[in-house]
Amino acid sequence: MAHTHTTDVLIAGAGPVGLSAAAELRRHGVHCRLVDRLPARLPYAKAVGIQPRTLEIWDRMGLARTVLEAAVPMHGQLIYVNGREQARIDLALPPEVPYGFAALPQYETERLLEEYVAALGTAIERETELVSFTQDADGVTVRLSTASGADEEVRARYLIGCDGAHSVVRKGLGLTYEGGAFPEEYMLADVEADWDMPHGYGVRSSHRADDGSTDDLLVCIPLPGVGRYRMSMLVPPELSTLTTDGTPARSDGVAHGMEGGRTPELPHIQAVVDRLAPRPATLSRMRWSSVFRISHRIVDRYGDGRVFVAGDAAHIHPPTGAQGMNTGIQDACNLAWKLALAVRGEAGPALLTSYDAERRPVGEEVVGRTVRHATQGMETDPDDLRTMLLREAQLLVEYRGGPLSGSPYGPADAPQPGDRAPDCAGLTAPVATYPLRLLDILRGRAGHVLILYASDAADLAEADAAAEAAGVPRMPDGSPGPSDGPALRAGLQTLAVLAREAAPSTPDTPAVPDTPAVPGYRDAAGEFARLYRPGGPTGFVVRPDGQLGARFPLTDTAAALSGYLAALSIGDSLPSVVTVPAAGMSSG
Repeated sequence: MAHTHTTDVLIAGAGPVGLSAAAELRRHGVHCRLVDRLPARLPYAKAVGIQPRTLEIWDRMGLARTVLEAAVPMHGQLIYVNGREQARIDLALPPEVPYGFAALPQYETERLLEEYVAALGTAIERETELVSFTQDADGVTVRLSTASGADEEVRARYLIGCDGAHSVVRKGLGLTYEGGAFPEEYMLADVEADWDMPHGYGVRSSHRADDGSTDDLLVCIPLPGVGRYRMSMLVPPELSTLTTDGTPARSDGVAHGMEGGRTPELPHIQAVVDRLAPRPATLSRMRWSSVFRISHRIVDRYGDGRVFVAGDAAHIHPPTGAQGMNTGIQDACNLAWKLALAVRGEAGPALLTSYDAERRPVGEEVVGRTVRHATQGMETDPDDLRTMLLREAQLLVEYRGGPLSGSPYGPADAPQPGDRAPDCAGLTAPVATYPLRLLDILRGRAGHVLILYASDAADLAEADAAAEAAGVPRMPDGSPGPSDGPALRAGLQTLAVLAREAAPSTPDTPAVPDTPAVPGYRDAAGEFARLYRPGGPTGFVVRPDGQLGARFPLTDTAAALSGYLAALSIGDSLPSVVTVPAAGMSSG
């Protein structure tokens, strides 16, 4: 046995979820090791859909631009039944949403995340497999099998299992994984088609038998490259990987993902396209193909003690709507900032239990919805199209009523604690000659952000003073403060937003608090007020994962911050603050 090493967090599995966990932990200054049993990234376009909410999260990390340069837009989906077009779904979102839907092969997503994490000082340890682990009150002892064939013992404060549907971590925790498998098998292939279908549209074409059942299916998702698609379809009998009794040849009974056996060849894929494609197409340049199964399962809890699961290790479901990888990435981001506070000694076990309380209901909803959409079709969704698209974009994920969501304040239909913090345009700053989005201001800030909004600079100054008196540091660059007190270590930053209708700034009466360390912005377009609906001087705490943690009148700034931080079990640690003046108000 090799010498025992130590790390703050050990992550098993270097897919998009494990890489996202590592990225967020490193952004928060937490040391982690990232291990994966594979020798290299798999060259398969498995998960390809990138949801707008994921792009918002990556924007705050500073990764969105790189992804956008590599991805292709998803404009909509064309649905055909028995050769006739039944529906055309255009993926249109409200204009205030900064990103649309996109498609990118999973191996490219992994490459970009791997490069990002490497720049932060963490490299994937390849051909290194988690074999077993035990935990106690102080940490987790993990046994790894390394590329050299030797075992290594690692001592970590926490362990995250991002090791997929057949997770060793999940099994080691003894978590249940209730659900079932679809009886069908599918083929998956990455090919080029010479048809003239509209650019950026997915295609779903099916054949319905006389009894109404679907007996043939073709789904095509566009990928980067001319005429390139990931195509999936029912598998022909000669390629079936099922055993004689109709069950998958899996030792753990979880029939999900790529199966062994025969590999589909281009003629197999072409035959289905000839039967179902809405327009004639000749396929070529098949990069890879596989047979796969689909299951729907979810764990009974997302963690136990110092060990957690995320992504496919916690939930699996049909790929309909491209929800799986994106849900897993949000799992990772939700957990990572909480672990960062715990590692720094600024939060207790209660904060870590909120991971399951917030994320498992989301996983349950996603599993149920994707099963309904896979069996009945997205066009049968009971929600109106706008609501359905916002949900598919994962912009409606919320934790209202959860353990970290404070009391509501203001209109019930306004963004409340637990909701996504909306992006907005039209913010101006004293020096910049162009308008900014809220995401521009939040980008690169790893911790909590306190936004102070008012139409009167005096209200902003008073709230800023209350926050400072309560211990909230002013750290406009978002970096952790010096280690001279728990308030600074919590890393909460303050911004001021001045309302549009506020009086213009003058040298004698500045529009934002006269504290250069507190960034001040004007809601020049009134978009902040329209989307957040403050209804008066209001404070907002934006969590590191982009959800609202608190909303309160500025007169209650100190008490509200103390209450939110108590929910985090941080004690007297406080976040830093940013102020935003209301529209019409000059920022100096």
